[in-house]
Amino acid sequence: MNEALPDVPEVRVVGLPQLTSGFDLVDRLDLPMHLKVHGPLEPLGGEQLAQLAERINLRGRGGAGFPFHRKLRSVAESAIKRGVRPVVVVNGSEDEPACRKDTVLISRAPHLILDGALLCAEAMGARTLVVGVTRESTQRSMEAALAERGLSNGRRSVLRARVQRNPVRMVTGAAASLIRSIDGGPAIPPGRKVSASRSGVGGAPTLLSNAETFAQLAIAARIGPERYGNTGLYDEPGTVMLTVSGAVARPMVIEVPTGVPLRYVLQLAGAPPVPQGVLTGGYHGKWIDAATVDEAIVSRNSLDAVGGSLGAGAILPISQDTCPLGESLRVAQWLAEESAGQCGPCYLGLPAAARGLEDILNGGGPAALEAVRQVAKNVKRRGACSHPDGSAMFLESTLKAFTDDLAAHVLGNGCGRPVTGVLPLFEGGRAPTGIPGGGGEENGPSRQKIYVDWTLCRGHGLCADILPEVFQLGADGFPTVAQAQVPRFAEAKALRAVRRCPALALRVEDEAPQAKAPSRNLPVLSQGRGRRALGR
Repeated sequence: MNEALPDVPEVRVVGLPQLTSGFDLVDRLDLPMHLKVHGPLEPLGGEQLAQLAERINLRGRGGAGFPFHRKLRSVAESAIKRGVRPVVVVNGSEDEPACRKDTVLISRAPHLILDGALLCAEAMGARTLVVGVTRESTQRSMEAALAERGLSNGRRSVLRARVQRNPVRMVTGAAASLIRSIDGGPAIPPGRKVSASRSGVGGAPTLLSNAETFAQLAIAARIGPERYGNTGLYDEPGTVMLTVSGAVARPMVIEVPTGVPLRYVLQLAGAPPVPQGVLTGGYHGKWIDAATVDEAIVSRNSLDAVGGSLGAGAILPISQDTCPLGESLRVAQWLAEESAGQCGPCYLGLPAAARGLEDILNGGGPAALEAVRQVAKNVKRRGACSHPDGSAMFLESTLKAFTDDLAAHVLGNGCGRPVTGVLPLFEGGRAPTGIPGGGGEENGPSRQKIYVDWTLCRGHGLCADILPEVFQLGADGFPTVAQAQVPRFAEAKALRAVRRCPALALRVEDEAPQAKAPSRNLPVLSQGRGRRALGR
């Protein structure tokens, strides 16, 4: 099995370094070393900053690739229109097992990221800066960087700056999740989609972008758009940070100019000469086959044109001696477990898709294949965040990229190759705490069990609508289970199902040991220890 990537793997560079300047001198650039390597930085006005970002065609480096200048102008216009100060948020959450580029930047060059964020804060008159992270290493590095600049969250500070630490979980990296956690809520997406540029942290217009994006802005502000454009492609200038892992001899984070052949990047990491396929963009990305690898160059447009994706900058080749569908199944199962547990298409659809892919591998035939395709289609554009969309894109790409292997499993006895676990996942199925599916107070082992009283049940089906995590209806319209454990995150819905059952056919019983009741002066008649009354 492939081991999990370290927080800060080997770092390489092709050509002249920009973001990684000084990495050959020290492990971490503190403020004095940062200034020696990069030099001072002059402030820019808001429109100057937007024009700079537009001239270098700066797009978000977290996956979505939204033009930064449009986001900057939108936040500034919203703040002026409403007469409020905006907020700047750096999203340093990097919660895919195959991504480490932002973690490397925060751990080794935190001041470059702060340069870009502080440029934006000063240009727009922001008085709040928050850096979102999910790892202890990145938290330590960024808190030290804020202290080195004399920045704090004190009420008398001209700019209040702090680090927001969230659990390591795929959905915590979503912009809406980070904003919600900054406001004191759980690090999961809210039920409705609102543009952060209009209403983000505390309801204020919020400029939120990926850590690498702010670092790229700081480089361009120092050297100017002309020099910045001398590196890389004309329409996508500059460099790109990539995390290369999978079937490679040396997993690494590498800074490369746009336009470098993808084949060259794979050779540097020691990938197989003829990989069976390469997953581009991470676990919300797309597969490209071996023939396409020779055509691809490192750029957003090039990878899109050949059916791949730059996405979060993760590049993962697999060799010819492993089953690509089996490798993809491990990722699909992990993606299903990463659901926030609040949107049906996600927390029901993604596990169903993973089970369908497993059915294909176990000889389920054409019916299993059609089921996976249908589930992947149904989950898209129906969640509170992009997790179901990205997961469905990964599944559909898997089915499209490995047609020969798919035919061997669907129509024959399989491809005959083992699953080696070459695509990195977190060790030991580690589940973070604090959000549904993790191991915190709201999660962990089930504390309740829900029961169906068949003498009362009339098949109204309301339980399946309210509590689909537990109940599904059979062909006869009745629940398919008589009793089931209730997931921690669904306990409130279980009580709602009990209260709303028209036939009063449901009851919930606590499984956890009950604390001993305090002594009373008068005896009290028990109302059913550990049981909630029906219909209440």
